Amino acid sequence: MSNGENKNKSGKTKLTPKQTAIQVVKFIFFSAGAGIIQTVTFTLLNEIFDLEYKFCYFTALVLSVLYNFTFNRKFTFKSASNIPVAMLKVALFYCVFTPLSIWWGDALTNAGVQEYLVLAGTMIINLVTEYLYCRFVVYRKSMNTNASALKQAQEEERKNSAQIDSDNDNK
Repeated sequence: MSNGENKNKSGKTKLTPKQTAIQVVKFIFFSAGAGIIQTVTFTLLNEIFDLEYKFCYFTALVLSVLYNFTFNRKFTFKSASNIPVAMLKVALFYCVFTPLSIWWGDALTNAGVQEYLVLAGTMIINLVTEYLYCRFVVYRKSMNTNASALKQAQEEERKNSAQIDSDNDNK
């Protein structure tokens, strides 16, 4: 891979520090969009329908996960991996995260902690743990494999070749 990344012996893509920073920023950006979806959904269900925290939270979480999976797969991790397999891996993450976050959210709100404070804290924990899980489990072997990433790598290869040719001509 000519765009500064390579694969190690286990087939995992190794990103440069710059590529990692860009990936984190993209993940945060798309997760902010998911956070808006989650917050608006939670607020509507909580304020208009006056549902219990756990029902508001679960519904909002499902909608935000669908959005986040779709956009981060395509634009952040640029993965061409099998969509159902990647979706299953993300679903497994949420099989652990969802019951735990509903449990602590319900416990905290029943103890008098304000719902939106609990939601914000839970969303921050979700952001960090989901990024790490996606980066090192879901997409570890398939980052930068979609058509967009391959095209970008080819363009960078052409630029690098042209630069090397130009440097050799100047010697």
